[in-house]
Formats: sequence, C-alpha cells, structure tokens
Amino acid sequence: MSSIRKNKVTSLALLSLTLQNASAFVPSSTNLSRPRAAVVSDGTSINTPAWKNSIDIAVEKRMKSIGHSIISLSSETALLSIIDDLTEDIYQSYSEDSRKYRRTVFTHEDWVKHRSSNRFFRNFLSFINSGIYKSLFKEVVATTSIAAFIVAWNMLFGEYQDFQSVSHNGPFHDSVIPILALPLAPFTLASPALGLLLVFRTNTSYKRWDEARKNWGMNINHTRDLVRLGTAYYDRAAVSPERAEEDLRRLALNTWAFVRCMKRHLSPVWEDEEDFQKELKEKLPLEQAEKIIAAAHRPNRALQDLSTSIENLPMHFMRRNEIHAAATIFEDNLGSSERLLSSPIPVFYSRHTARFLSFWLLLLPLGLWGPLGDSWNHVNLIPTMSLLSIFLFGIEELATQLEEPFTILPMQGFCDKIYNWCMEIVSFKPGDNGMPVYYYDNYNIDALNGSTGGGGKRMSDYRNDSDRTSAQSFQNGLYDYASMTQTESQTYTQTQTQTQSFYLQ
Repeated sequence: MSSIRKNKVTSLALLSLTLQNASAFVPSSTNLSRPRAAVVSDGTSINTPAWKNSIDIAVEKRMKSIGHSIISLSSETALLSIIDDLTEDIYQSYSEDSRKYRRTVFTHEDWVKHRSSNRFFRNFLSFINSGIYKSLFKEVVATTSIAAFIVAWNMLFGEYQDFQSVSHNGPFHDSVIPILALPLAPFTLASPALGLLLVFRTNTSYKRWDEARKNWGMNINHTRDLVRLGTAYYDRAAVSPERAEEDLRRLALNTWAFVRCMKRHLSPVWEDEEDFQKELKEKLPLEQAEKIIAAAHRPNRALQDLSTSIENLPMHFMRRNEIHAAATIFEDNLGSSERLLSSPIPVFYSRHTARFLSFWLLLLPLGLWGPLGDSWNHVNLIPTMSLLSIFLFGIEELATQLEEPFTILPMQGFCDKIYNWCMEIVSFKPGDNGMPVYYYDNYNIDALNGSTGGGGKRMSDYRNDSDRTSAQSFQNGLYDYASMTQTESQTYTQTQTQTQSFYLQ
C-alpha cells in the first residue's frame, strides 16, 4: 500500500469508491462519508474543493493512526482501516485490471472470426484463459472445497469404496454423527426463482451497457453532423480565408474537447486523469485547457466553449440555431450517462441475488450426494460442483461487469476517431473537388450567377456598393433595415411570410 499513500490522486479516487460501499458502517454522527457520497452520486469532479478537503481529512487521519500507532481507534479510523484493505483488493483484483482489455471495436475481419464455424472449438480451448472465470477463483474454490469436504466426511462417517470398488464401513460408521446429505427437491423447487433473478439481473445490466453505447453513438453522429453543418454554412465571403480556417479549426477542437471531457468524467481518476490533462494541453490553447481542467464540471465548461465557438461563426442566425440544436444533444447524452454511472441496479436486489446464488451453490453438494452415488466414492461431486460454480457464478459476474458500462467501452477510441473525423471535415473547402459552387441570396431561389428564372443576381449586378453591402448583410443574417431599399424590404417581408406559411402547413 506504500504506492497508494505516495500517490495522492489515487488515494482520493480509491477512498471515494470504497466509501460508497462501506457507508453502511458509518454512524450517523460521522461526517466522513456523507458529503462525499453526495458528490460522487452527482458525478462531480474531484476538483471540487469540498470533495478534496473531506478526502484530505480522511487520509490525514489514517496516516496519523498508522504513524503514531494509536491504540484506541475511533469509528473513522476503524472505517479507514477497512478501506485500506479494500483498496488493496481493488488493485489486486483481476476483474478490475482486465476491464481495459474488454474495450473491443470490431472490424470486418473481427466479424468474420466471430461468426466462424470454429468459434465453439476456439472458445472451448480458451476456457482457462477467460477473464471472467479467472475472477471467480475464490468462489469456485469455496464450492469445490465444500464438495471435497462432504465427500471426505461421508467416507469417514458412512461408507467408502476401495480401489477394487468394494464397499466398506467408514472408521466412524457406527457413530451417532450422520452423513451430510439433503434431498434434491428443495434445490429443484428453488431453481426457477434463481433463474428469474439471474435473467433479470443480466438483462438489466445489458440494457445499461446498451444505453451507454447508444449515448456514445449519438456523440459520434452529432459531432460529425455539427462540424459538417458549421463547415457547410460558414460564410467564407464575409471573412478572410485565414479567419475561416481558424474559426472552423476551433469549432472542431472544441467539439472534440467536449467528448474528451465526457470520457474523463465517466472514467476513474487513476486511469485517465494524467492522459486527459496531457491531451488537452497538446491540442487546445494552454489557457483554455487550464480553465477546463480547473472547472468543477469539465464537460459543462467544454460545452460552453463549444457554444461560444458556434456563436462566432459568420452565418445566418437560423443556421446557427440549427448547429446549437446539434450541440444540445450532447448535454442529453451526458445527463443520461451520469445517471447510469451514479445509479446502479438497486443494491438490495443485487445483494439478494448474490446471496441466493451463493447459498444455493454452497449447499448444492448436499443435494447432489445421492444422485451422484454411482461414481466411485461420489467423487464426481467435486468436478460437477466446480463446473456449476464457474458457469452460474459466471452469469452473475457478467451482469456485474456490464452494470457499469463505461470502463468496458472503448471511449478513448471513440474520442480519437471523433478528433480525426472532425479535423478532416473542417479541412474540406467548397469547390476543392472540382464541383461547382453556387451562392444564393435571400430574395429568391435562383443562383446568383444569373440562372434561368429571371431573378438571379451576381453581387456585381447590384447598382452600387451600398446595395451590395446591404444584400450581403441580408444574406448573412446581419440585417441593416435602415439601409434597405423599398424593394428589398418588400422582398424580405414576402420571404418571411412564405417561410411561416411553409412551416404552418
């Protein structure tokens, strides 16, 4: 644990996680976990001063109790002693360490392998390498040990067979102590209820994973959509090419910054904080990156920066509002993800399911003693219990791993792709692929280069510089009503009336 004590950020994160699970042990008069639990449930960053101060006090108390060998432990230090042990388990837990290897993004080659006719053979051979089964080592050992104990006990107090399969009385056969066995009927009756509990637990966990994946799918879709609209709607005639390139690059970077902040917001501190700060400082202006890092709720700050960059784009206000609508969806996805992170499946349901399954499997060797009596000394009971424990505990483990979906989703891969796609989109320029580019004014739907229909005008066709300026302002949504001619005012009113009639139909 020396490395944890040296690393303050890691200590804060681990204490926050374990205090949630240990909050039931804290007396009502203890201020140790109450404020922090509220902070954690809201998904607030650890940069919040109240969060940092309360954790600092807890760590300081623990360090004092260790350094000065305090004999009389208060409830706070006793709780911290429990936390100290729990944090070691977190770091040593294979199931936690292996979650990063489950962030799979499939390609066509992966799908071909996934549906290959050799998949059953391949999955069977990888049985011993399964991360799910490795994380169940203690549970499987417990049930297998009980099965082995029952076999040994009943050989001593009942009958046993020698290597020639000849039955003999055990050494304590005549003792009043009976053999250990139960009828199988109670387990048969309880099986449907246990199955329903496991099915509901697994299905609900999968729905949570599916919702989280859909949230990130919406992020991917709308980041591309937002940057595409910004690039297409941008009025390049109103500014210099350098200004246009800088505005669009800023739009792409701020779009990426939001999803990267969201990824950090949904990830553990010890896993992502260092990389997050490094990426922001590399890609964003230093002052902007530091402001985001210092924010209490980083995605909100990043979304505000994105809104500002949208407002700075020279275009018609209705087009700008359409881009803002795409950005609003990011807030919905963030809220949905925060809800999944802060609200697990009700813990009393999960605990009851785990207890039911544990008792059922731990007592099952008693019920299988009779049905497996045809084997030599009932020895088949031992491997049978091992396999049943692996598969049934595995179902519960699958549900637990899926319940918190963000650390098994490839969120970093999503962010990297979003960055690449957004930067590519803003590099597109009108006409750079040889396609003709037509500009339309707000007076009619004819091309400004003078197409058929009689109404098209080029900017050079206006009477004087004043009219051209007025028309350009009208086109950009920067209406200068005082400088409009009578014809322009009538045309504007007619266009507004037609637009309203169209939407009211």
